[in-house]
Amino acid sequence: METNDNLIRKIISPDNLNLAFVKVKRNKGAAGVDAKDIEATRLHLKEQGQEIIRLIQDGKYKPQPVRRVEIPKPDGGKRKLGIPTVADRVIQQAMVQVLTPIFDRLFNPNSYGFRPNKSAHQAIEQARTYIEDGYQFVVDIDLEKFFDKVHHDKLMSLISKTIEDKPTLKLIRRYLQAGIMENGLVTVNREGTPQGGPLSPLLSNIMLNELDKELEKRGHKFVRYADDCNIYVKSHKAGERVKQGITDFIEKKLKLKVNEGKSAVEKPVARIFLGMSFYSSSNNTRVYVPKKSKKRLEEKLKKLTNRNWGIAMEYRILKINQLIQGWGNYFKIADIKKYAGKIDGHIRRRLRACRWKEWKKVRTKFRNLTRLGIKKGKAWQYANSRKGYWRNSKSPALDQAMNNRYWLQQGLKQLTNIIT
Repeated sequence: METNDNLIRKIISPDNLNLAFVKVKRNKGAAGVDAKDIEATRLHLKEQGQEIIRLIQDGKYKPQPVRRVEIPKPDGGKRKLGIPTVADRVIQQAMVQVLTPIFDRLFNPNSYGFRPNKSAHQAIEQARTYIEDGYQFVVDIDLEKFFDKVHHDKLMSLISKTIEDKPTLKLIRRYLQAGIMENGLVTVNREGTPQGGPLSPLLSNIMLNELDKELEKRGHKFVRYADDCNIYVKSHKAGERVKQGITDFIEKKLKLKVNEGKSAVEKPVARIFLGMSFYSSSNNTRVYVPKKSKKRLEEKLKKLTNRNWGIAMEYRILKINQLIQGWGNYFKIADIKKYAGKIDGHIRRRLRACRWKEWKKVRTKFRNLTRLGIKKGKAWQYANSRKGYWRNSKSPALDQAMNNRYWLQQGLKQLTNIIT
């Protein structure tokens, strides 16, 4: 247990704060309620940094309210985020750097979210192992608005079991109660740990570690990633019993709310965990990407390859590359080789339609087609075509002129290469 003021000294040490600033700068992100970006905050901290450090050490520092923003969720709802000021993000990051080693060693091995050397891929692999071991039913527990419902006193009680440094505890409490600015009005936080700041994931893991300990005590096979918790059992009947018992624990002991409408006991193939799901093939458990996850990718690609979006092809390709690189790196553990080839072909066709529209004039089309190896007669025929952009994009001449090699030369990445 950390019992003296060494903890707050470590948090506000110049080396720790400088490292925190570098990490916040690397993560970019929007300004908070003070409208100060990274550079403006750097200048502010240069002038006021020592005073802020003194206030933190004396337990008198008051964080600014977070700025409320809403982002669309895949299911059509809205996810509420609270964006702290850049200065408060730096302080929170400095706290995380010191507190993580203290708390992480207390966490359960089956907790994979927002932890050093842990990943979603490891969580998926652990779930797959349970299924292969004969745990053919999953109890999928959905916590209702978890980040908005965390009970402050309960959380602080759990934290104080591990650290006793009063200035640090006071600072954590102040961040929990910093308030939320929405439409110009500040609302005081009575509960919850708003998503958006570096401290929130650690505090969430501290709270949900109590759930992990209970599941372990009961001997359950489980995987948890942040507030996504799946428990694996051998029968539907056992699953219903476990679901009821764990729901009671979460609601009575942790003072959180389970969303009954989204929680269920089913075969793993019927549930989505971290954007993926499982199926059986030749006595093996395989990972696949559900239609919902594919649809989200396709909708994003549709926007990026919209030929009415008047941007340079170089920028369009840059954004496509960023999207498929991230998507491919995440979903490459699933069986998506065939799908990746289909997506690559679809992207190239949509880009051919964009390029065909860019060329506009008949002579420009003719000149570019001949330059790309199409015989003059055929090039002139297609340059004068009255077919629409989309129909022309599948024509043999355009397919030959703007083939795979052409797009590789333009810098376009292939999803099939990313996943292999």
